[in-house]
Amino acid sequence: MSSYDNIRIGTLVSGGNGKAADYIRQINHHGFESYSITFWQNTEVTDWDRFAKETREAAEEAGAIISTVSPFGNPLETTEIDLQTLKLWEDCIDNAHLFGAKLVTGFAGRLRDKSIPESIPRFKEIFTDLCKRAEDKGVKIAFENCDMGGDWHRGDWNIAHNPSAWELMFNAVPFDNIGLEWEPCHQMVSLMDPMPQLRKWIDKVFHVHGKDATIHWDLIKEFGIHTKITAENSKELGLQQVPSFVEHRTPGFGDSNWTDIITELRRNGYTSSIDIEGWHDPVYCGDLEMTGQVHALNYLKNCRGGSYVQNPNT
Repeated sequence: MSSYDNIRIGTLVSGGNGKAADYIRQINHHGFESYSITFWQNTEVTDWDRFAKETREAAEEAGAIISTVSPFGNPLETTEIDLQTLKLWEDCIDNAHLFGAKLVTGFAGRLRDKSIPESIPRFKEIFTDLCKRAEDKGVKIAFENCDMGGDWHRGDWNIAHNPSAWELMFNAVPFDNIGLEWEPCHQMVSLMDPMPQLRKWIDKVFHVHGKDATIHWDLIKEFGIHTKITAENSKELGLQQVPSFVEHRTPGFGDSNWTDIITELRRNGYTSSIDIEGWHDPVYCGDLEMTGQVHALNYLKNCRGGSYVQNPNT
């Protein structure tokens, strides 16, 4: 790829069932340039060498790469499934090189129903060791900025969802190889403007999820942020069914200006991928899932500038 399109546009692929290679081969022809391999809490994969080889070869058949290997879950708690998640983090770090990936991404974890500051000592304990482990293997760690329904005071899964938390986290674990898997959607859900945040934190953005949001300002102005509009009460409110004041959307269907986002990324030397996080759009879902993802793929390529045009000789 040229230096122009080294910000690859790809998509997320589930790796937990060990069938990522089959899925990749089915969608390669659409033009995805990278694949982020995701796991939820644990995995059926036992032979990492074989799984990585098959997955990487499937991507390379279309000139694509494996951008990240991503264990999602809560690695800070101590129940059996949480300990499996921590083991999955270790496995992903140890085997990322087999995929050709240099990024391991996921949730930072959280002490359940505790505040973000109360979770920081445990975060420091776990991720100091994981960052050292990753550093030894030339791997970077990045946290998705999803609140998973939590806030500053309590929640589960992830503390890495707002700038105040990032300050605490990166001060507690001051490694150069720890950063963010950022997307505008999660900030918009909290009614934050993603662009000033991106400009401030760009040096810590190691990976970008391609997911957007639509904010229904008319509902916020009339009902506030605590009223959930559902099928049951939408008719009496005189509205079509709208799940809430904000909806997760596939890029190209939401409010974000991805041309501005990619401009800011390129301006600051970002060379990782933007991988579409599908399966969230309330309209382009079900039979329309891949229609929406391919639209997002082509939309983001256009926001990147369209097809590369070589400069004439001077």
